[in-house]
Amino acid sequence: MEAFLYGILLQWKLDLRNKGILLTYYVVPLIFFGFMGGIFTSITPDTKSTLIQSMSIFGVTMGAILGSPIPISETYGSELKKSYQVGRIPLSIPIINNFISAFVHLFIMSTIIYFVAPAAFHAAVPKNSAMYFIMLAIFIVTSLSIGAILGLTIKATSKLTMVSQFIFLPSLMLSGIMFPTKILPKQLAAFGKIFPATWGFEMMKEANMNFNLLLPLLVIIIICGCASALRIKKLRID
Repeated sequence: MEAFLYGILLQWKLDLRNKGILLTYYVVPLIFFGFMGGIFTSITPDTKSTLIQSMSIFGVTMGAILGSPIPISETYGSELKKSYQVGRIPLSIPIINNFISAFVHLFIMSTIIYFVAPAAFHAAVPKNSAMYFIMLAIFIVTSLSIGAILGLTIKATSKLTMVSQFIFLPSLMLSGIMFPTKILPKQLAAFGKIFPATWGFEMMKEANMNFNLLLPLLVIIIICGCASALRIKKLRID
């Protein structure tokens, strides 16, 4: 257990020293929050009621989809994988360490938004803060599950970045955080429901245990978890 906790702490510190990861976990989401928060609340004052949720969705999606897959791809797509095998360390350990480290980083980033937004932009605080953070944690886990399977499946960094962008951009544009989904064509609104950002945004706005919103996220977690386990098993054989 001590070695396991040390591995998580080490991964957390490595992420802090990785400029690319640091950008996607903290710098870009918080700069976007500071810049767009003022614009959104000035143009449409009603956005104050959902500013915390929308900016958190943006930050988590960016970190999980664009940031978290990179260390995974670098580990399993390099000779480092053999080092784990030679040392008889389970190949699941690197992805678990990365998952937990990324979760902590993204939760911290979202917490910063939660406390700064009311003071900076007079954003409304969720009525049920405890339930809001539970919903946030579920959304982070869901997003990181997708990031994990991306990192395990795609070895080339350039290709990984391109595929991640194809997921990241529609997630934002169709989730409702940029503009209401009601103004979208029905086909695009329906297509947006395959992304966790859409369900996460609605769930975090309610800050309540709505099973109809929670179920799609749980399905994504289970599918990605099973796919990741099968991928790790295949890597162990290769």
